[in-house]
Amino acid sequence: MKKIVLGLPKGSLQEATFSIMKKAGFSITVGSRSYVPTVDDPEIDARLIRAQEISRYVEHGLLDAGITGYDWIKENASDVVEIADLVYAKQGLAPVRWVVAVPNDSPIRTVADLEGKRIATEAVGLTRQFLTSRGINAEIEFSWGATEMKAPDLVDAIVELTETGSSLRAHNLRIVETILESTTKLIANKAAWSDAWKRGKIDQLAILLKGALGAETQVLLKMNVYRNQTEAILKILPALHSPTINQLRAEGWVAIESVVEEHVVREIIPRLKAAGAEGIIEIPLNKVIA
Repeated sequence: MKKIVLGLPKGSLQEATFSIMKKAGFSITVGSRSYVPTVDDPEIDARLIRAQEISRYVEHGLLDAGITGYDWIKENASDVVEIADLVYAKQGLAPVRWVVAVPNDSPIRTVADLEGKRIATEAVGLTRQFLTSRGINAEIEFSWGATEMKAPDLVDAIVELTETGSSLRAHNLRIVETILESTTKLIANKAAWSDAWKRGKIDQLAILLKGALGAETQVLLKMNVYRNQTEAILKILPALHSPTINQLRAEGWVAIESVVEEHVVREIIPRLKAAGAEGIIEIPLNKVIA
């Protein structure tokens, strides 16, 4: 049987990735000490690997495809095919940022003030590329963890990954500048992408993952309406596409259904009710394939 070898991120992205894979239709089980998860698809062999390493293994062909951050693709300068942009992170559905941060009382106010300073980071390559582009010379050291604790006693500044900035604020750090905005990516090895069967399998995975992510923020609204109230209802509905309207057996009634952004539901349901909609149902979605 033909298979693809897929790298899944171990660590901060693991739980969110397993959840999105589940919504996409793939159940994954893994033992507490195992690096070889089981996927309920016989055409996928999965490996659980640190996100920092996945792009290198994909580039070298040890993995056919993988899910990792754009930041680590750049950090490793990996020559891979970027298949899909999957906008999710550990805490939510938004990009993450690599930022320069310093203690609140630091005299460092701009990137130019980093000249000759010591900086700790896990992303040494990204930091070096950024400073070089600005013509700044600084001492960059690799941080093995607890980076936020190192300033100001051990280093002058840090370059750290953040989603909301709350952890930096909790450590009395302020952001000087953003180095890179990063999203999660589905990537493929060039040779694997050139193989027709593997390309088809990876493309299938991309479609389902994007569909699952698309459904994260949307719901299906269904309701019954008198036909003569249809236009008033349609003006309220912010549909993904044109709403579906079906004739009901009851004379003069139609059923309307529409995919809408979940955050607007609390605003429009009272308006729909006031406009004559009845039997309004909100249904969560697993996938939305655009």
